[in-house]
Amino acid sequence: MARAPFSLVVTTLNNAGTLERCLASAAFADEIVVLDSGSTDATRDIAARHGARVVVEPFKGYALQKQSAIDKAAHAWVLLLDADEALAGGARDAIERALEQPAVAGFRLPRRERVFWRFNRRGVRLNTHLRLIDRTRVRMNDVPVHAAPETREPTATLADAEFLHYGEPDIHTKVAKINAYSTGLVEHKRGKRRRFLALRLVVYPGFFFLRQYVGKRWFLDGWAGFINAVSAAYYVFLKYAKLYEATRRREP
Repeated sequence: MARAPFSLVVTTLNNAGTLERCLASAAFADEIVVLDSGSTDATRDIAARHGARVVVEPFKGYALQKQSAIDKAAHAWVLLLDADEALAGGARDAIERALEQPAVAGFRLPRRERVFWRFNRRGVRLNTHLRLIDRTRVRMNDVPVHAAPETREPTATLADAEFLHYGEPDIHTKVAKINAYSTGLVEHKRGKRRRFLALRLVVYPGFFFLRQYVGKRWFLDGWAGFINAVSAAYYVFLKYAKLYEATRRREP
């Protein structure tokens, strides 16, 4: 049975170091769309070499940029990857089968993270992300820095369609991202009522550490998993600390 055609959609900015791997991993896509926001390295040359349709637009924010890229796809079904991500072995077969008779609005794919010097071991509970979508029924949300596709319609998980994330090669990069992301979320969270903010600030980081390190079995990643769990708890702490700081600044 023939599968539904799909477009691979990627947004880029100076991603020459990872884009080749990303595009090669999904070369079976019926179309490749790369929306670039002004790269000065070889990003666009790499995309063109893989037969991508390259469009250049100024960066409008994470959600708007990705939605703009999705809207440019020729096909209803879209595989959305970041330039520092790539499909793992076996993902192609799972995607091909899923698109033969798709009865849902999208499919969630498990993401295996590079944790500093290693990838997650087998046995770690991976997060799943909605990345293979029917763009006529799925839209990007408006959450700053963590923008993601959302739908109220049914979705399914493709357990065999893992993809790899190469985004945080060292602790320095992780900490810099934590600081930037936690600041980026402050205005978004200020617009929503947050009860017991001080209690969250004290209690939630420790709970989050245990949830990740024990509940999601990050301990299987050894010291990399421990450092990652501490970093994740620190990220949670910073989000609430910066939000608390913002509320205090409004006081006389």
